[in-house]
Amino acid sequence: MDKIEPVQFPQELSVGEVARRCGISVSAIRFYEAKGLIASWRSHGNQRRYPREVLRRVSIVKVAQRIGIPLASIKAALDALPKGRTPTAQDWRKLSARWQADLDGRIGRLTRLRDLMTGCIGCGCLSMKDCPLRNPCDELSGRGPGPQLIEPGRA
Repeated sequence: MDKIEPVQFPQELSVGEVARRCGISVSAIRFYEAKGLIASWRSHGNQRRYPREVLRRVSIVKVAQRIGIPLASIKAALDALPKGRTPTAQDWRKLSARWQADLDGRIGRLTRLRDLMTGCIGCGCLSMKDCPLRNPCDELSGRGPGPQLIEPGRA
């Protein structure tokens, strides 16, 4: 019988390989690096090289972005992980738990917005003193004349 050799994966990846494997553009990889979300080093030929672990970090960034987490929050969460360690499923549970309250708040605001929107369409609310979407409880009257936009429930 022939001996089957285990598949060896490269320990470092080029920027193009990372982009292809993650399904995003090379410019997005460079952007994430510029924002401090991922890190690379330079080869002797001055080409960017990434550790294999970057694939999981980029995946976490993409999932977090898809659910609306700002890059600054993603960076802060990733910075809390030990350097050089591949994020684990347990890391993801901790990261996602941090964002739960923010997501719940946004879902609540969007639900209220959806529920109030039906009565507002076409009402000409820019001329109304009390609009539950644009000016709840006439909160903007103290800020002076002219249009002012606030999010419901926020000053």
